[in-house]
Amino acid sequence: MYGLIGKMRATPGQRDELLAILLDGTDAMPGCLSYVIARDPADADAIWITEVWTDAASHKASLSLPAVQQAIAKARPMIAGFDSHIETVPVGGHGLPSP
Repeated sequence: MYGLIGKMRATPGQRDELLAILLDGTDAMPGCLSYVIARDPADADAIWITEVWTDAASHKASLSLPAVQQAIAKARPMIAGFDSHIETVPVGGHGLPSP
């Protein structure tokens, strides 16, 4: 499996609108086992994104999907930046397949 954990920063006052966009186009992403978006309780502009994929190729391919491309284009003006981005190797968990 392939995992990503990232912290995204919304432009001030735009976090909830950005969250809605990020959640809207996430239903049909082949190979995506888990996609969790969370508010940072200590930072009004921060969003945490945690993803688990069957493999890195599935994640890369998802970035070319029309729905994902549309979401990126719509969200881009509300994204102030990315504070961190970490790749992981998930080994299992609730709702995930065992290795």
